[in-house]
Amino acid sequence: MRTYDLFTRSVLSDGVSTSDMRVLKLDEWGGLPMADPATCESYLQKLLIQPLKISPDRFIAFQSNASEPEEECHRIGTWLRLHGPIDVCVLGLGINGHLGFNEPAEELTGSCHVARLTDESLSHSMLSATTNCPSHGLTLGLREILMSKTILLLVFGAAKATQLERLMTGLISTCFPASFLTLHHRVVCICDEAAARRLQK
Repeated sequence: MRTYDLFTRSVLSDGVSTSDMRVLKLDEWGGLPMADPATCESYLQKLLIQPLKISPDRFIAFQSNASEPEEECHRIGTWLRLHGPIDVCVLGLGINGHLGFNEPAEELTGSCHVARLTDESLSHSMLSATTNCPSHGLTLGLREILMSKTILLLVFGAAKATQLERLMTGLISTCFPASFLTLHHRVVCICDEAAARRLQK
């Protein structure tokens, strides 16, 4: 939240035009109303889209309550193939090593897809804002993420220390989706002291 806040403040204070800026929502909790306070939609609207006055036609977003989730993923995937790749992809490091809702599994999906959420993902702090429970996730695939020109990975808090340490080993496994970031040519990782406490100085 602080990252988006600082970015928005910087853009507004510097008078930078956002008329040519496009924002693509990386993922979404499926099965929740769009206006639910726990959705990524509500989060992004409050912190980024509304403050920067991004026009609706330049905000490309999964619909959380889509009646046909697979078709919704196809819609977003088609848009990305036409307009991509992503210039800057902002990611968090999941508590179980997921990226978006690309969850640990024996096989990973490269393109937009409907994801089965793990218990770790369903314990995410965002969901404390709602009494509803998502039935699935909607997410960009790992291949689409890795095609981004630059990836900004934000890792904050002691709960992420073990996963950040694991990421830094360089070992790649589908059971740890974040490990595929080591294959990308330009990843910028920003972490706090709590998250970095297990790293060698």
